[in-house]
Amino acid sequence: MAETFQYKVKDRAGRLIEGSLEADGADLVVGKLRSMGYVPIEVVQQGGAGVNKELKIPGFSDRVKTKDVAVFSRQFATMINSGLSMLRSLYILADQTESKTLADIVAVVRSDVEKGSSLSVALGRHPKAFGRLYVSMVRAGEVGGALDSVLMRLAETLEKQVELRRKVRSAMTYPAVVATLVLLIVTAMLLFVIPMFEGIYSELGGSLPAPTQFLINLSKFFRTFWWMVAVAGVAATFGVRRWIETDEGRATWDSLKLRVPIFGMLARKTALARFSRTLSALTRSGVPILESLEIVAETAGNHVVATAVRDTQSAVKRGDPLAKRLADHAVFPPMVVQMIAVGEETGALDEMLDKIADFYDQEVEATVDAITSLIEPLLIVVMGISVGGMIISLYLPMFNIIKLIK
Repeated sequence: MAETFQYKVKDRAGRLIEGSLEADGADLVVGKLRSMGYVPIEVVQQGGAGVNKELKIPGFSDRVKTKDVAVFSRQFATMINSGLSMLRSLYILADQTESKTLADIVAVVRSDVEKGSSLSVALGRHPKAFGRLYVSMVRAGEVGGALDSVLMRLAETLEKQVELRRKVRSAMTYPAVVATLVLLIVTAMLLFVIPMFEGIYSELGGSLPAPTQFLINLSKFFRTFWWMVAVAGVAATFGVRRWIETDEGRATWDSLKLRVPIFGMLARKTALARFSRTLSALTRSGVPILESLEIVAETAGNHVVATAVRDTQSAVKRGDPLAKRLADHAVFPPMVVQMIAVGEETGALDEMLDKIADFYDQEVEATVDAITSLIEPLLIVVMGISVGGMIISLYLPMFNIIKLIK
C-alpha cells in the first residue's frame, strides 16, 4: 500500500525544496527524486520517523587522522547514496565512531546543519579535521547535486595520500632505527666502556696511539660536559625547527630536501604525486581552476612546489594555459607538463592528472624499494666503521703491551 513521504531536496542551483510524494517505500522516493535531478536531504514518512536504515560503522582510532577522515567520507557517501538523510547519516556517524575527537566534531557539524547551515560551511568551522581541500570539494558537490560522489572521491583521494605517506615512512624507518642504534652503542661505549680501558692504560703507563688517545679524550669530554652536549642538542633542534617555520627557512629547507642525493628524488616524486592527485580531485568535482590551484599550493607540502603553483595561478588568471607556466619551473618534469597540456587541449585534464598521480605513486613505491635495498648494506657499513673503528682503536695498545709494561 502506497504511503506519503515528506521530503526536502536541493536542486542544481542549491535551493532547498520541500514537498511530498506517494510511494511504497522511502527508497523509491529517493530514486524518484534523483531521477528528477534533485539531491535528497531528508525523506520522512508522514506521521512517522525519517528514513531509518542503521548502518554499522567500523571503529576509528583515538585521534583524528587523515585515515579517519577518509573512512568517515566513504561511510557518509554510502549512507547518502543509500537514501539516508544527511542529518540521519551524521547522527549515526557521531554516535558510533570510536574517535572521541572526530565524534565531537561530527556532532557539532550535525547541530549546525540542523540550524540551517550548509554542510560545507559547517565542516569549514573545523579546519583541523576538514581542510580547505575537503570543504571546497563538498561545497562543489552541494552546488552540483553530487554530494555522495564527491564524498566518495574525497575518500579515495585521502586514502591515496595515506598510502603515499606510508610508503615514504617505510623508507625512512629503517635508516632512523639503525642510526638510533649506532648512536646508543657509541654513547654507551664513550660513557661506560672506554673509561675501563682508560684505567688499565693509565696503570701501565707509556704513550698511547693517537686514535686511542682521541677516544679517551672524547670520553672524558662527554662524561664531564654531558649536560652541555644535551643542552646544545635540544637548543639546536629547537632552533632549526623555529627556523623552518619562517618563510625563508621553509623555502631553503624544502629546496635542500629536493637536492639531497637519493632521498631528494623520493621527495620530488612524492610532491608531484600529491600535486596531481589533489588537482585532479578538485577539477573533477567542479571547483574553479583558480581556486583549485590556490588550494593545491596550500596543501602541496613543499615550498618549491607551492611557489611554482602560485606563479602558475597568476599566469592562468591572465589567460595563459596551465602547462605553459608549469614548464618554467624545473620541479615539474617535461613529461608532466606535456600530459597536462594534452589534458587541457582534449578537455580531460582530470584524467591526465590521475594518470600522472598513478605513475608517480608507482615511482614512489619503486624508489622506496630501491632505497631500502641500497640503504641496508650502507648502514651496515656505517655501523661497522663506527663501532668497529672504536674497538680497534681501544685495542691498538694491546699490540704494543710489552713495551708499556715497566
